[in-house]
Amino acid sequence: MRITFLAVAAGFLAASLPAQTSHGAAERNRLFEEYLVRRGAEISKNSLSGVQTLADWKRIRPELHKQLLYMLGLEPMPARTPLRARVTGTFERDGYRVEKVVFESSPGLYVTGDLYLPKGMPGPLPAVVYLSGHAPGPWGAKVQYQHHGIWLARHGYVCFLLDTIEFGEVPGLHHGLHNLGLWYWLSLGYTPAGPEVWNAIRALDYLETRKEVDPKKAAVTGISGGGAVTWYTAAVDERFQVAVPVCATWTTGAQAELDDVQENCDCIYYNNTFLRDFPAIAALIAPRPLKILSARRDAMFPPAGYHEVYRKVRGIYDLYGADAKVEEFDYEAPHSDIVPFRKEADEWVNRWLKRDSTPFDEGRIDREDPETLRVLNHQPADAVNGRVHKMFIPTYRLKPWTTLESWKHRRTELTAQLKDKVFRAFPAEKVPFDAWKKKETGWTDRYADGYHVEFSSEEGVRITGRLFVPRGNKASYPALIHVRDKDDIVYPVDYDYLLGVFGTHVVLVLDPRAVDYPVDNFRMATFKRTAALEGATLESMQVWDILRSIDYLTEGERLKLSSVSVYGRRQMGALGLYAGALDGRVTRVILDNPPYSHWQGPALLNILRLTDLPEAAALMAPREIVSLTPLPPAYSYTSSVYGLYGKKGRIREAGDLSEALKVWEP
Repeated sequence: MRITFLAVAAGFLAASLPAQTSHGAAERNRLFEEYLVRRGAEISKNSLSGVQTLADWKRIRPELHKQLLYMLGLEPMPARTPLRARVTGTFERDGYRVEKVVFESSPGLYVTGDLYLPKGMPGPLPAVVYLSGHAPGPWGAKVQYQHHGIWLARHGYVCFLLDTIEFGEVPGLHHGLHNLGLWYWLSLGYTPAGPEVWNAIRALDYLETRKEVDPKKAAVTGISGGGAVTWYTAAVDERFQVAVPVCATWTTGAQAELDDVQENCDCIYYNNTFLRDFPAIAALIAPRPLKILSARRDAMFPPAGYHEVYRKVRGIYDLYGADAKVEEFDYEAPHSDIVPFRKEADEWVNRWLKRDSTPFDEGRIDREDPETLRVLNHQPADAVNGRVHKMFIPTYRLKPWTTLESWKHRRTELTAQLKDKVFRAFPAEKVPFDAWKKKETGWTDRYADGYHVEFSSEEGVRITGRLFVPRGNKASYPALIHVRDKDDIVYPVDYDYLLGVFGTHVVLVLDPRAVDYPVDNFRMATFKRTAALEGATLESMQVWDILRSIDYLTEGERLKLSSVSVYGRRQMGALGLYAGALDGRVTRVILDNPPYSHWQGPALLNILRLTDLPEAAALMAPREIVSLTPLPPAYSYTSSVYGLYGKKGRIREAGDLSEALKVWEP
């Protein structure tokens, strides 16, 4: 059955659309969750799908390596500044000695660790960098994992057992998204995995300065967060000849389908700018020896993920003829550091670094009191660990433009960067609207024909809104799209702010995805973190919804529009600016108390590495920007770009929407 709506008085003929059932907020929320699962599955399905030969792999490998560095925040790589390493204490035990070491991986970024060295064994010796999991304590996470250092030192290895940034003696943050809602991490493209990998790389730099170490024989291993960093470190730094990640293996599809993102620390993930699944990243280790250790009852890294990683990575090893160099082992256990895993890891390292096949025997482990392993007696005054998340990623500094030609060159460059590194996850194809529409009744009917509308923005993503059409006889009308956020939705029938606009404009009051879903902050945070794992942010998805709403008016409703204005309060106005930057049909953006920087929001992946809001706003030039509140001083930069066009007057303030839209003009 098909229903046709006729806007008789306005002379507009709406599209003939399939009869659809409207969806409440809870149902649209469920559909969005299913959408995230499909996106994750698609990313996993495409992982390494085009690699059939070793030549195929070698062709894409350099680009993959570069992309991983970028997604970890290591492109460009930080400078290898002096380590300023020092030993703060030492003690000896049966068969080994321990040096308590601190170094700076970057100026002020302190890394504490215990260096386990064999006694009575002539060097140089193979080395192992052990990356701790999450284990809180003022003495650092390394204390929990000291048994690894003891065994390795007793068996002829120099083992550097590192603290994490979060649970180091000089602590920083790992759970900025998971716990604190620091969504500017996404705008920076920041993940705590980045500095953790950098610390591991610099730990090997330090080991290379030690006469006891053979730098050509190095392994990296660790569990949980340390296991994830093991993956990334071995993938980006080929000096590590052997890798053994423990309880840290996943795929995007499995994480989304099983809703495991909520379980994991932010250090587990890269921000998936280039839509790469984990097996493609893991395969960068090939053909170096790799053993994947996993727990069958691990809620964070379930079998559905780690088996798939092994299968796909094994395929790359097969291309090298190196199938003996990759293995997986799982055990009937929860997420834990247990003897079976230690056995498999240590035998693997022995096999490939020392050609030693001696069966594992852990022997007696006498654990030290935590204070004995502590490196520092106080935190350094110049430490940046607690704020490294704010400074690890270099941000773009806005540059003044003195000629229109130079600005237009920058505009072309920036637009391409936005499409590549911010909005890459936009759908390649537009889906049918499958629209639903119902006539509104009530007091607004005295001003314009009103409808409750709903349409598909992407497959399975349903967008709702209220559409108001003038009862005039003009051939075309200007349009106003009001993009609402969650704080705008109180009483859904209150449209008194539009009274001066009814009758002169087609108005769409748009609720983009997720603004009205009945979920708490924890659930919304999971949506946002899952989106980042799938190469987007919730806000970038909402930009797509804005763009599709223009399509809906012109193609779905077949309305003839003389102009399109996008209005949003707070960060929704900023999203309107990006819609305008990407789509020339937007003739005006109306702001209301906008943020002055993406440090405040909205979160768009990597955006602070490329630009900031005042320059993004300048992409609208010479089209109008109107603010209903005084613009922050930062937007003087935007005005300077408009000046290059001789159009400074097109950035203006207005008291209300009627003035912003100049409703009195014919």
